[in-house]
Amino acid sequence: MNNFSKLMTFALSFVALAACAQTAPPAAKVSDDTLRATNVAWNKAYNAGDGEALAALYAEDAVLSAPGAPPVRGRTAIREYYLKDAPAFAASGLTAADDPAIDVGQSGDLAWESGTYKVTDKSGAAVDTGKFLSVLRRKDAKWMIIRDTWNSDTPTPPRTQ
Repeated sequence: MNNFSKLMTFALSFVALAACAQTAPPAAKVSDDTLRATNVAWNKAYNAGDGEALAALYAEDAVLSAPGAPPVRGRTAIREYYLKDAPAFAASGLTAADDPAIDVGQSGDLAWESGTYKVTDKSGAAVDTGKFLSVLRRKDAKWMIIRDTWNSDTPTPPRTQ
């Protein structure tokens, strides 16, 4: 066989192999409302002081970065955090609400939500505003938070020496 025939055989074999290769089907795109549902559930549970319901929204390997606290790693530690924080928030009479114009996006089995929030007192007066970013991962057809952070717009008081 001459070199040209060998080259053609190799090229055709490569094309045939490439045609047989299977690629994973693209992950199903979900509606923005499906992604926003996690955030709605988070606000409902937080305002109710339900630390268990909050922890259930997080993946086992999640990381929570709340303002004024060190990062909390893993669902068990996140549960402990919310079992203290959420009831104290609810008992204070405050309410957290997100601006309805939340940005959401998806890339395969990862998704994100970002937006702004407002905390109001019993009279409806704003006592805090800020922004948040949550990253979610789909596992077994369920979206779980894997990274969660929010930041207050309220200036930090100056430190005293």
